[in-house]
Amino acid sequence: MRRPLALCTLALVGGVLVGGSPSRGAEATADKGAKIYCFMRSSGNNHTVSWNAAYAVIKRQGNSMFKTSPEHASVMITESVVKSPESFPNCGRYLGDLFGDNSSSATTPTAQTTAAAEETPNPINDSQRYSY
Repeated sequence: MRRPLALCTLALVGGVLVGGSPSRGAEATADKGAKIYCFMRSSGNNHTVSWNAAYAVIKRQGNSMFKTSPEHASVMITESVVKSPESFPNCGRYLGDLFGDNSSSATTPTAQTTAAAEETPNPINDSQRYSY
């Protein structure tokens, strides 16, 4: 018995869309994005520059028919770093910046700036803190 051509074509397309090959491609793309982001951050670049470079690679090399959202790209980079932290040494400290904490974790306050902040008087006293 011969199968209709449309049924065979549908099975072939379904196998490509559901099969393991595309997920490995997405994983490789995520790893490339993570390598770029982590390398640039560890080389002294700020979050924005590093993110733009990594996201450009993820967007352009993704195998999906839809563009990868920035949120999904952040998750992809995070998953790559968490999955193999030995491949991305010291990159974990930058991951918070991918999710909105752009406090520049590469720059930690020095003893001088911390001491200066402690000496600076707070213009709002405790009784005014919660008066709206």
